[in-house]
Amino acid sequence: MSQPPRRIALSVGDPNGIGPEIVCRALHALQQEPRVRLAVYGPPEVLERAAALTGTTAALRAADLRPAGVLAAGAARFGAIDAAAGASAVASASAAIAACRAGEADAVVAGPHHETAIARAGISFSGYPSLLARACGQREDSVFLMLVGGGLRIVHATLHESVATALARLTPELVVAAAQAGVRACGLLGVARPRLALFGINPHASEGTLFGPEDAGCTVPAAERLRAAGLAVDGPQGADVLLADRRHDLYVAMLHDQGHIPVKLLAPQGASALSIGADVLLASTGHGSAMDIAGTGSARPDALLRSLRLVAGLA
Repeated sequence: MSQPPRRIALSVGDPNGIGPEIVCRALHALQQEPRVRLAVYGPPEVLERAAALTGTTAALRAADLRPAGVLAAGAARFGAIDAAAGASAVASASAAIAACRAGEADAVVAGPHHETAIARAGISFSGYPSLLARACGQREDSVFLMLVGGGLRIVHATLHESVATALARLTPELVVAAAQAGVRACGLLGVARPRLALFGINPHASEGTLFGPEDAGCTVPAAERLRAAGLAVDGPQGADVLLADRRHDLYVAMLHDQGHIPVKLLAPQGASALSIGADVLLASTGHGSAMDIAGTGSARPDALLRSLRLVAGLA
């Protein structure tokens, strides 16, 4: 018996960036894919402009379009970092999340946002994980980002914050929660019993305490708790050593750049970003809104299509 199509709520991201263009290209690419049913959340006039630019008007007309994050007439401007556009991106993603929570969709895929535009709108936002946590009534530190690309899956214990703030927040409990969320996400992606690797905080995971006490007080007890829970865990070790080994299903990064640099090196413009740990699965692209090329028609939908296929079970 064939499986019913996967229902995905797709938001356009920042309307002044490449989000509307790559959404329209993705709609065109998936027109004949019976295993995916898309509902698109965003400003209709922005999507119509993007469809005309990319030659995908027919695909947009056939799409299930749900107006959200609607801008005032003439407010959308290619490449502009603008408060109204930032608010629109959050509103569109929030509408998609609400639809998923209401049972109207199985997962959410959110287009690329621009954090400065959102900040100018006065919205507290440190990435889609924080937005998803608030929408689901959870603590922000209970939802994590996992990057998938280049043969790697890396979950981040901390994300968009200064290194000093991240270090102050890192605890064994936070690292354990990130790892456990990553294990559950791996299960959804078809890896039932992943082998984990924990990155150290300091170089060489501190060489005991030679390079500082941070690992002894955080990642070492976190690894012990995860092993006690029955998980296969290596580390903490230096991120360079563990990544060179390449024999793990899931890596746990302590800091933003530890996880982002290897994935984006191996999968430039092609990674998927999963917000995990909530009762809604949300994926986004591993790249930003590319304001420098917005409106040129040159943006490629590869990363968005990978994210759509990943949450639809087609990857």
